[in-house]
Amino acid sequence: MNWFEAKETLAREWLPGMMSMVFRIVIAALIVLAGMRLAGMVRSFLKKTFDRMEMDLSLSRFLISLVNAVVYVLVLFMALERLGVPSASIIALLGSAALAVGLSLQSSLSNFAGGILILITRPFTVGDYIAAQGLEGTVQSIGLVYTTLQTGDNKKVTIPNGGLANAVVTNINAYEKRRVDVSVRISCHANLGQAKEILNRIFQDNELILPEEGITVYVDTLADSAVMMGARGWAVTGDHWTAKCRIMESIKEEFDAAGIEIPYHKLDVANQSGSDRVL
Repeated sequence: MNWFEAKETLAREWLPGMMSMVFRIVIAALIVLAGMRLAGMVRSFLKKTFDRMEMDLSLSRFLISLVNAVVYVLVLFMALERLGVPSASIIALLGSAALAVGLSLQSSLSNFAGGILILITRPFTVGDYIAAQGLEGTVQSIGLVYTTLQTGDNKKVTIPNGGLANAVVTNINAYEKRRVDVSVRISCHANLGQAKEILNRIFQDNELILPEEGITVYVDTLADSAVMMGARGWAVTGDHWTAKCRIMESIKEEFDAAGIEIPYHKLDVANQSGSDRVL
């Protein structure tokens, strides 16, 4: 057998296998190209859908990225299988990688899941004033891992979403109106009718109190040395604290002018000489 015959024999033996490999590579490349086109179409469709739903921008971006990653994984899986890589090996590799990542990022994944839950259920949104976990402030941003608050004294507080999603959250300005409740102690000897009239007038004269919601003045508690009076009305949520502060100031001024005593606790202290002093 001369050199040309050996070459021809080798070509006949290797050519079918090489052609088969080239065919598989071409098919795998076509699968990848089709997958990339499909991923682009899915991204465009989801973006338009989420925009119509007015979904939170962070959540919509995450969901689009997640679906995009899933599409690419499926495309890669199909391409590798077409190249002859056993599907069981691919699944085992992906499972091992997912388990390793999950164990190493356990706490971060908890915060991540909490962020997704907050963005989906929307117990609060950016701009809301909330109280949770002993903290309160205005929500500046809701991320996938952390939520940032700005406190009343202008501090930045970052709260992990994992704990926040499982905590009791009070959304203070979720509604347009809030009730303004005040309570004040008056002397047992004071004229209740006069005190109720003054409280009612103070609420009526406050321009931040909504008159259509009504005003209630009542006796709350008969204590040992005082009577607890209460009054309530409604104000726009943004005016709640201003209205309450003005009302409390007016109560002090009006009660003093009317001679209605606001009693304070007295403490009797006996000195060493045996005489008593009242503080």
